[in-house]
Amino acid sequence: MSTRSLCLSTTTATSTTSLWKSDRDQFKLFSNTDQEDEDQENCRPSPLIRSLHVETKALAYQQHMKWIYQPLPLPLPLPLPLPRPRPQPQPQPDPKRHSKTILPPAEMLPRNEVLGGFIFVCNNETMQDDLHRQLFGLPPKYKDSVRAIVPGLPLFLYNYTTHQLHGVYQAVSFGGSNIDPTAWQDKKCPLGGSRFPAQVRIRTKKSCKPLEEDAFRPILYHYDGPKFRLQLSVPEALALLDLFNEEDY
Repeated sequence: MSTRSLCLSTTTATSTTSLWKSDRDQFKLFSNTDQEDEDQENCRPSPLIRSLHVETKALAYQQHMKWIYQPLPLPLPLPLPLPRPRPQPQPQPDPKRHSKTILPPAEMLPRNEVLGGFIFVCNNETMQDDLHRQLFGLPPKYKDSVRAIVPGLPLFLYNYTTHQLHGVYQAVSFGGSNIDPTAWQDKKCPLGGSRFPAQVRIRTKKSCKPLEEDAFRPILYHYDGPKFRLQLSVPEALALLDLFNEEDY
């Protein structure tokens, strides 16, 4: 065989092989495509499932659009402020009533002084009742000052009808309020009670001649003209006791 014939046969064989390979690859390609189409056909959901998918997507879309276009909630209205109550006018205290219930500072013993004695007040009508009951009393404004009285404290009785000071008496109880409510009853008060509720029980320690105003007034503390303080300091009480002792001799 010649060289030319050999080359021609070789070329022919190579071409045939190439064509066979290309046909095989093309067949393989077509065969793969058909296989994929078959696989896709097998994996494709049924019409019922596809309809469910469509409904699910539609529902999700509706929910999504509803959430997007949902109106914002309106803010709650602020509560209206409550109206401020109008200030009520405070009742003004009655000066006359105030003076009947509270003792003015001028009639009280200074806080730095010790109570040495006490003067009670009476008239000709109430003096005998005081001594008979063995009870001294004063108006309501003296309640606090009378509560400072202790047993054994020297007491004196001033009769403003005769302007004389009687003594010497002694407290046998602590000063209090309405110790005997039936004494000197107040007929004007519907609930009853005493006109002189600041009370203390007493006894006569020594019967002496009464002192005239000229003798005892210089010892006492005066305020508002002829008025004098009923609470006595220790020096004032001792000075009065000395005067009664002098009158007794």
